[in-house]
Amino acid sequence: MRLTPLRMIAALCTALPLTVAAQNFPSKPITFIVPFAAGSATDQIGRAIGQGVTEQTGQSVVIENRAGASAMIGAQAGARAPADGYTVLITTNTTHAANEHLYKSLPYDPVKDFSPVTLLGKGGQIMVINPSSSAKTVGDFLALAKQSPGKLSFGSGSSSSRIAGELLQQMADIKLLHVPYKSNPLAVTDLLGGQIDMMITDTATGLPQVASGKLRALGFTGSERSPLAPDLPTISEAGVPGYEMGYWFAAYVPDGTPDDVVARLHDLLAKATEGKAAKHFYESTGTAPATSTPKELAEFQHAESKKWGEIIHKAGITPE
Repeated sequence: MRLTPLRMIAALCTALPLTVAAQNFPSKPITFIVPFAAGSATDQIGRAIGQGVTEQTGQSVVIENRAGASAMIGAQAGARAPADGYTVLITTNTTHAANEHLYKSLPYDPVKDFSPVTLLGKGGQIMVINPSSSAKTVGDFLALAKQSPGKLSFGSGSSSSRIAGELLQQMADIKLLHVPYKSNPLAVTDLLGGQIDMMITDTATGLPQVASGKLRALGFTGSERSPLAPDLPTISEAGVPGYEMGYWFAAYVPDGTPDDVVARLHDLLAKATEGKAAKHFYESTGTAPATSTPKELAEFQHAESKKWGEIIHKAGITPE
């Protein structure tokens, strides 16, 4: 159908508000929903990126921690927020790659309910225990676990943490008792108190406790040693050949957010990864900076979901 001059003008007027909105975006504070507790690695990177966005725009960024239910509470809140760009979900592979394979049903759809914005970083984890344990190495801990199958416990406050522990059991042929938490810092608290025996947590949460002597690090989950702990062997070289596990951070907005607003957010967030606060986070936690286009994040998420699904299936985990 040919457009008459009046219809052409009407069409242009309809599209104009989106362009103007993107040019003026943001004109008020932005909320970052973090589906983990304050102090977690996701919380830390959210605050660092938020500071970078504020420096660029002059608008404040409010961090809203919505922890619980393996980050599903926060993810659901992010999915149901107004699709105007003023609510951004700062999350991880937990909500957008692992949960769909760990649970029979989710209160959100990790693909259909969101528009991807950009990756924010990638990192590895550390295996930590209470210093009162007799285990000095990964091999020592595995030996203790084999002596008492199912009696030693490991805590997790994220899917990354849990699957890292499940994969260790599978590859090392040991049996541990899994204790779930709302977030990794809460699991660390119980590990410090001796309520659990081990956990594999993100470096941002675990390394400060190791540096203070409150926890003992046994191994790193990456394929190579962490630059922040060069003397700490990888779990692979410490007794479980081929073991490797990591995590990633990314930003999403509700599905239906205008494309030009998503593009504006992408530019703001990507630029924020180069800011002083973000650089401090990356350097202090051993996290590698990583950004992407929305399309690249969608493709990366698809590949990660497939990989995590295979690991979960091989670990024999039955969806809850």
